[in-house]
Amino acid sequence: MRKLIGCLIATIVGINILNAQNTDANIFGDVQSEGEHLPFVSIYLKGTQYGSMTDHTGHYMLTNLPEGEHILVASLVGFKPVEKKVLIVAGKTLEINFVLEEKVLSLDDVVVTGTKTFKRKTESAVVVNVLEGKKLEMLQAGTLSEGLAFQPGLRMETDCQTCNYTQLRMNGLGGGYSQILINSRPVFSPLTGLYGLEQIPTNMIERIEVVRGGASALYGAGAIGGTVNVITKVPANSSFSASTSRSVINGSATDQQINANAGILSDRKNSGLTLFASHRNRESYDHNGDGFSELPKLKNNSFGLTSFFLPAPNHKLEISLSSMYEYRRGGDSEELPAYLAEQSEERTHNVLMGGVDYSFSFNDNLSSLAVYLAGQNTQRDHYTGIKPEADDEGYIEHLENPPYGITDNETYMGGFQLNHLLSEFVTGKNNLTVGAEYNYDMVNDEIKAYDYLLDQTTRNVGGYLQSDWDITRKLNLLTGLRADKHNMVDHVILSPRVSALYKQNGMQLRASWSTGFRPPQAFDADMHIAFSGGGIRRILLADDLEEERSQSISASVNYDKPTEQYIWGVTLEGFYTRLYDAYVLEENGVDEQGNAILEKRNGPNSTVQGVTFEFRGNYNRRLQLESGITLQSSIYDEVVYWSEELEGTDKYLRTPDAYGYYTLTYTSLWGVQGALSGVYTGPMLVPYYNGPELRESDAFFEHNIKLSYGMDWHRVGVDVEFYGGVQNIFNAYQNDFDTGKNRDSNYIYGPSRPRTVYFGLKVMSL
Repeated sequence: MRKLIGCLIATIVGINILNAQNTDANIFGDVQSEGEHLPFVSIYLKGTQYGSMTDHTGHYMLTNLPEGEHILVASLVGFKPVEKKVLIVAGKTLEINFVLEEKVLSLDDVVVTGTKTFKRKTESAVVVNVLEGKKLEMLQAGTLSEGLAFQPGLRMETDCQTCNYTQLRMNGLGGGYSQILINSRPVFSPLTGLYGLEQIPTNMIERIEVVRGGASALYGAGAIGGTVNVITKVPANSSFSASTSRSVINGSATDQQINANAGILSDRKNSGLTLFASHRNRESYDHNGDGFSELPKLKNNSFGLTSFFLPAPNHKLEISLSSMYEYRRGGDSEELPAYLAEQSEERTHNVLMGGVDYSFSFNDNLSSLAVYLAGQNTQRDHYTGIKPEADDEGYIEHLENPPYGITDNETYMGGFQLNHLLSEFVTGKNNLTVGAEYNYDMVNDEIKAYDYLLDQTTRNVGGYLQSDWDITRKLNLLTGLRADKHNMVDHVILSPRVSALYKQNGMQLRASWSTGFRPPQAFDADMHIAFSGGGIRRILLADDLEEERSQSISASVNYDKPTEQYIWGVTLEGFYTRLYDAYVLEENGVDEQGNAILEKRNGPNSTVQGVTFEFRGNYNRRLQLESGITLQSSIYDEVVYWSEELEGTDKYLRTPDAYGYYTLTYTSLWGVQGALSGVYTGPMLVPYYNGPELRESDAFFEHNIKLSYGMDWHRVGVDVEFYGGVQNIFNAYQNDFDTGKNRDSNYIYGPSRPRTVYFGLKVMSL
């Protein structure tokens, strides 16, 4: 690996030397916004490695530029980029000045998730929602899990009172129906899904792109509910930032976080490196005073990098690497080894994740080819157990052979993607895409004391074709077909997709139809072991489990009205997903150790349908409101008997009929910023196994506030920001947790934390 990296660096350096020119053709100028000069604006020739940035006074200069007609670009995060045509002649110097306009709402961001190609949101036949890293910071979302709660159609759910693992639900479907991508690559394995959403710090995230529903079926298995693509930061300029915060959870436990970022960009803008580091230390929190935690103790250390190189015009190499360590301990008696506690879950994760992408365009930029490799490795040591009473016959066995486990998980994938633009195709232009990829995932999870072993290896070979046809300037037709051969399915599965877009006068009308599947393998929630009634409860896959198939239909209308002082917009989307041979969980007795078994079986067909409404507005580029509400139903065709002792139900469990969010942010001219946000979760049916009984939970509306004040120290080139706030202001938190060592640990719902007060400090370069 070191030799390979060395060869790559040597090649890059060599090519840069060969491409160096002495034309004595120069460009200079300045960049302003609202009469003020802007420092650190990226200035570069589009499609080349020539670039620079403005200095502290907002001025720049480019030297020895290549002759000919070029596009000169000025770009800065938070502002709309500006392009100008220039004619560069040897021996001549040009003055080119720019005026940038600050972004109001991200109505026309360039996104990649909907079509696997770069495209503007308003031109994509698939609805793509974007959550910027800057917005995550304004909302004080410290992890990916916390940030995803502020997206329409999405709901974050905490599923264990002891370990607090989370899952993402999209359009009413559980975590196993949603695919998490890191830089467009599916290296987020089924095991990583248990705790990974809390392990990824937001200071490594540039933006999050979300596609709801089966319209993202080109990404293969697991994308029935939708796709979340986490794009990590790449440097737009040379900069640094560091922050620290301290939280107090309901006047009791503390949560300390430290984040740092640094970006390095070469003078010619042909290479760059972003570094991030994050540290977190949270004390456990006991809400009901029974001596057993509702929030586990957390220690997290993460660091990583994302880098890019432009070795030649139209060539790009990207490398990303991150390492995450997490220690998690829930239950009681933290001062003792886990096996001496009355009840405890202990997890130690070491996760290594990374990828390499090489892409280049040719044929006068009408064609492009990308080749990529990515992977992750997770090593986990864990304990899940209840200490028997001293007079029980299993007491000595527990002390001599406590239920510690070891997990090894490896995920690798590689592939290529070829794009070709037909500039004259019947009535318009058509961007054709063809690609193939190989996915491998191996998980070996063993707890010898429980005679528990999950030894699962999955392999999937997939290929896809896509046509992105602009029939007219107003009408776009997106069609695609993906073929998958999964080692747990006997036959090749074809997943077609059709989406259409019609746009006119700020309005976009969209419609999509697609199919998808889930293979008969263990996903994140299937790997969780729960406490209940003095023992453990685990999930087993039925011997005759078959793949689950789906058909999805969605339609939406999107309208945005911009004026000089304000902009507002709405989106209304209807969705319908039909699941065939839907997976269900039903009780199936106990194993030889007396542990309760839930069996995952093919049940009846089911239907998930509903509507999502979004509203957004911005006044005078200072006050911005975004909100979304989803109304839906999730129903099986027949009754499902989740417990052997009770009547069944045809409703999905842990699935509310209504949920939503809002964010309201304010930015003043004097360095003051404020943010109000909230998350609503409607009532839902929650199983309580210590009854057993089926309970309907209360509705919850969690509200948050954050205030900050920034001071620009131009003399030393830094900005200092003080901030503080309250999460879950009115303490809307579950008040009927099960208690004691024999509690049902899966009986948990509602907000992820009680009232939490925090304050912090951030220092960043100007």
